Amino acid sequence: MSGNAVNAKIVVSQARFERTIGKISSEPRIGIDLESNGFFRYPERICLIQISTADQVFLVDPLSIEDMTLLGGVLADEKVEIILHSGDYDIRSLDRDWDFHISKLFDTSIAAAFVGLERLGLGSVLEEMLEVIIPKEKSMQRSDWTIRPLSDEALTYAAEDVRHLFRLRDALGEKLQELGRVEWVTEECERLTQIRYEPSDPEMTVFNFKGSRDLDGYELAVLKSLLEYRESHALRVGRPHFRVIPDMALLALATKPKSDLGKVRGLGMYGRGRLAAELREAIERGMAADPLRRPPRPQGRRLSRDEREAAGTNLTKLKAWRVEQGKRLSLDPGLLWPMVSLQRLSRFPNTLEAELESPEVRRWQRAEFAESLKQVLS
Repeated sequence: MSGNAVNAKIVVSQARFERTIGKISSEPRIGIDLESNGFFRYPERICLIQISTADQVFLVDPLSIEDMTLLGGVLADEKVEIILHSGDYDIRSLDRDWDFHISKLFDTSIAAAFVGLERLGLGSVLEEMLEVIIPKEKSMQRSDWTIRPLSDEALTYAAEDVRHLFRLRDALGEKLQELGRVEWVTEECERLTQIRYEPSDPEMTVFNFKGSRDLDGYELAVLKSLLEYRESHALRVGRPHFRVIPDMALLALATKPKSDLGKVRGLGMYGRGRLAAELREAIERGMAADPLRRPPRPQGRRLSRDEREAAGTNLTKLKAWRVEQGKRLSLDPGLLWPMVSLQRLSRFPNTLEAELESPEVRRWQRAEFAESLKQVLS
């Protein structure tokens, strides 16, 4: 990597990485951000790790470092607070690439939502809370972070994503303290640390494919074969699925498998020559396969007509209750109670005590809203 003009320490060797970890491991908190290459490469991987301390930013190049294990130890240390902004994707990526997990998390995006901010992107939150403007060029957001050397512009952009996290965390923490919502955010962050990367089930990919619900069993079999071809080819060329064959083209071929490939919109080079021949073979394999049947959805007890009408009335009332709570607290109502829980309660309003113990309902939600919800349901 380059970076002479960047006010950050560039870490590109195992020895320097180990020295860096030695410095940050004694810190009470560090800021973290990641840059990955999923827009350009397949399979995706982490290509840059930005780490901030109270007085320094480190840009770690995992493509140049043989063993990243020491970083995992820091992230898992319960004495070290890890500050992330909108950490869901980063947490999944760390689990996917290295089986790294965070023990003590403060997510500034979650905190921003719970102090009532509406725009939750890092740039927007920094501007509103600290009056700090950071570069957020679209060209940088869509960069291929695999390419080396990284430009000074890219490194500066990456460094700014973590440079202000300590000040932002402190400002949000003070606001949460004023509002009495520290425990709310603490629990939300604890739940976020439990998220793990879950690879897609190859057998279910066809049923989860957008637009597949309208296909019959024969068309689903063709689509499944096409998806298998695209996956194998994406791995072969190292490109993400949408850069191989777009979804709309696969769906068009599943519904009209005998189409002239050269005329199917979006196929590009896969509509001619050797690649078209491979694609035609995949279509024919699908046409020769047995039709697929969509797995049945799990069914609970069927409601009577009167029960369905009552459930609709209850759900309207419960939604209105949640909106009213959002207005009272100046928060997005969606933060205050899970919709899946409201849907269950609308059908079975007498199950509130059991619903309060459901995994979707948080401790802070029970403490804050159980009595109010009980009144609505009564």
